[in-house]
Amino acid sequence: MSKVLITGSADGLGREAAKQLVRGGHEVVLHARDEARAQQALAGVPGAAAAFPGDLSSITSTRALADLVNAAGVFDAIIHNAGIGYREPTRRETDDGLEHVFQTNVLAPYLLTALVNRPRRLIYLSYCDSKLFDAALAAAVARRWPDVVSSSVDPGWVRTKMGGPGAPGEIGPGAETQVWLATSDDPVALQSGRHFHHRRLRETHPAVADPVVQDGLLAACHELTGQAITDSTLSVGASIGRRPPFAAAPPGRPLRRRTGAGR
Repeated sequence: MSKVLITGSADGLGREAAKQLVRGGHEVVLHARDEARAQQALAGVPGAAAAFPGDLSSITSTRALADLVNAAGVFDAIIHNAGIGYREPTRRETDDGLEHVFQTNVLAPYLLTALVNRPRRLIYLSYCDSKLFDAALAAAVARRWPDVVSSSVDPGWVRTKMGGPGAPGEIGPGAETQVWLATSDDPVALQSGRHFHHRRLRETHPAVADPVVQDGLLAACHELTGQAITDSTLSVGASIGRRPPFAAAPPGRPLRRRTGAGR
């Protein structure tokens, strides 16, 4: 039995993955945006152990969520499922002054990764409006933490709140890869730093595997949150001589990032 946390599991792919894991006899902890949604999540997944509240569009709230997760002990796997996407009507900023999709889909999983006790496996959902960043984050963690299996998943276009009613994909198959990566001992599932679609390895944009791109993303997220993903395996300054593709903000001003680079 594995102990698995799934962010954004009040509905959609997160809830479906939770249901599949519970049916498989695993201990599942859910997450939703606030306490009311967390209770809805628990009601929607009979057998789930708990549900934690936490607004991923807020750095303060994401830090509080990390405290709740750590108080629950070490997890075998964490599925970073929460995400928003192209169905957002307008581009908007969070209270932290950051683009909403980037903060929810990329910065929040980065911060949770940096703060939460290191699990055996990390799975990052790669959504349309932040696909390159999500995959690059998973690859960066795999490179820095060789003792953790870190993977990214493209679930496909699935009939969920994000995907819409016209999506061709069924929700069940859309969640199976995450469940497989979180629990399976299949040698393919244990290949760290890889990108998957329907249990098959899938090639990504070459930038995803570029250490300079990875380090640039980590540096930007570190500057925005003040929290680093520690690295004991890479030499300091390994990328000296190549400028990261993320420009530093002037002192006293927050960085702002544009999403959609992975489309």
